[in-house]
Amino acid sequence: QVQLVESGGELVQAGGSLRLSCAASGRAFSSYPVGWFRQAPGKDREFVAAISWSGGSTFYAEAAKGRFTISRDNAKNTVYLQMSTLKPEDTAVYYCAAAKIGSRWLTRSDEYLYWGQGTQVTVSS
Repeated sequence: QVQLVESGGELVQAGGSLRLSCAASGRAFSSYPVGWFRQAPGKDREFVAAISWSGGSTFYAEAAKGRFTISRDNAKNTVYLQMSTLKPEDTAVYYCAAAKIGSRWLTRSDEYLYWGQGTQVTVSS
């Protein structure tokens, strides 16, 4: 069992930056790939970024490429999402999730076993 807690979401102006954190507790967190998803009001949850268990591989949605960076510190059981050049369309609740060990389909939400409660990111224009 893995418990995930996101933090770092807040109100920021367009063009600004934020770093989200996903702190994990539970066994063997370092074995799990981790992803970030987001859900805007009235929209489906969408994939943002993911990282392999080692941090050696990362994956990004087109909307995140070049602006967001996912990283992890397994010694701290924490995954980060550094977001820059934020746009109003980035406004959403951001969720981190831990995927099935060995999963290679990290853009799919059904590959994820454990989810955090989400953190709100609001980007004003």
